[in-house]
Amino acid sequence: MRELPRQLSAGELAGLFEGRTRLVELLSAREHPLDHAEDAIAELSEAEKLEALNAHPAIGVRAGLSARSAREQGSDDEPAVLEELAELNRAYEDKFGFRFVVFVNRRPRREIIPILRERLERTRAQELDTAVRELVAIARDRWQSG
Repeated sequence: MRELPRQLSAGELAGLFEGRTRLVELLSAREHPLDHAEDAIAELSEAEKLEALNAHPAIGVRAGLSARSAREQGSDDEPAVLEELAELNRAYEDKFGFRFVVFVNRRPRREIIPILRERLERTRAQELDTAVRELVAIARDRWQSG
């Protein structure tokens, strides 16, 4: 496990966050960017938060994933699980207007279904805050896992 770095380039951070967004730009200008992500997030507009979330792949998709995302999302490819995730993802995006992001931590996809259902019951403000925190948790894990 690697320690969190003092400095990361925008390119390195883009790999951790699945794209070069305003969040990545703000973090790349900071020392200890992953330790101070909350400060950078506080500077983002709602549109910039949405940009960061929507750069991340949807849980359960199989096509177009980075190698890292494919590993993290596991290999639970049961058609019924994938279909339910697709339905819940659509419901989530319809309700909140942004992509569902969760720190999967190599759990099977079927274990994400109850989490997604629970998060669908929340307010948009609660969910936006949670989703951005989950995005940072994913980036931290990606860095530490190498």
